[in-house]
Amino acid sequence: MTGYILVIDDDPSIRRMVTSYFEDNGVPAIALAGGLELGRHLANRQPSAIILDLRLGQEDGLDLLRQIRSHSDVPVIITTGHRRDEIDRVLGLELGADDYLTKPFSLRELIARVRAVLRRQEMGRAGRSREQERGGYRFGGWRVERRARRLLDPGGKQVALTKGEYALLLAFLEAPQRPLTRDHLMQATRIHEDVYDRSIDVKVLRLRRKLEIDPDAPRMIRTERGVGYVFMATVEPF
Repeated sequence: MTGYILVIDDDPSIRRMVTSYFEDNGVPAIALAGGLELGRHLANRQPSAIILDLRLGQEDGLDLLRQIRSHSDVPVIITTGHRRDEIDRVLGLELGADDYLTKPFSLRELIARVRAVLRRQEMGRAGRSREQERGGYRFGGWRVERRARRLLDPGGKQVALTKGEYALLLAFLEAPQRPLTRDHLMQATRIHEDVYDRSIDVKVLRLRRKLEIDPDAPRMIRTERGVGYVFMATVEPF
């Protein structure tokens, strides 16, 4: 693992425990107590991943997560141990966190989760690199040109997509006629272009509005109840 892990927690004993464990396992780590230090730190350095406690005394870790996501896609694992932990986890994931752990947590599991999110990030980079070398897809008269990163409707007119919508469409095109879970689609679209809206259901709705003749009666992107979504069109790579 290159780089270092940034640990943000207002409890000095947890900061010492986590950083010492990481260092003992060959993973450089730096600890901060809160947001003021974080702003100064990120102005000059970029960690490989951040472990962020959501309850930092008078500070709200969700606000810090928004701050991080406003200018960085660094992997973030949130930790929480309070009664609001469930809603905190949901909000944290929707604001762009990559994983979460509830206190008290196993240090062995924590370092494993850090390594897992770093692997996913590296796989995403490799996938984007391969994407530039590939042609694209045709489906239902539509055309996606991967090198140019653009979507053309059946009439040849370009349809604007956000980064998240484009990533979501590619995830569907790479697995047509297969049910894809919301978790799978969340990972496929984890590119942080929109700090405040992480919902896959909202992204699907927006994509339907651009692809479907009638978004209220979708035929191309079908909801698979209890699972996620299925892309129904026949897809032809080129």
